Amino acid sequence: MAGRTLDFGRILRATRYSLAGLRSAIRGEAAFRQELILALVLTPVAIWLGDNGVERALMIAALLVVLIVELVNSAIEAVVDRVGTEFHDLSGRAKDLGSAAVFISLLSVPIVWGLVLLG
Repeated sequence: MAGRTLDFGRILRATRYSLAGLRSAIRGEAAFRQELILALVLTPVAIWLGDNGVERALMIAALLVVLIVELVNSAIEAVVDRVGTEFHDLSGRAKDLGSAAVFISLLSVPIVWGLVLLG
């Protein structure tokens, strides 16, 4: 492990950047705020309804995946908008693909919850 040191300064900076990204998403992304509220409401429900740790983890993970995918989608949209505001097929495609990823992640929530609760 020579040459590998734990750089607490880097970890602290990375944490600050991550928290800045979360603040930005909460302030500037209505969809993220809505999905965050949904996750905050449904997480205690998952803890209550899950019979064991695996079931609770699966239900909560499905909620977290939605938030993660929404953050990535917002990042894609920000980069596309930074490149230019004029319409371009690739820009539209990138935004549509990001939106589709969010849609699929949202669909996974009732699927996972249904399989856990009905299974």
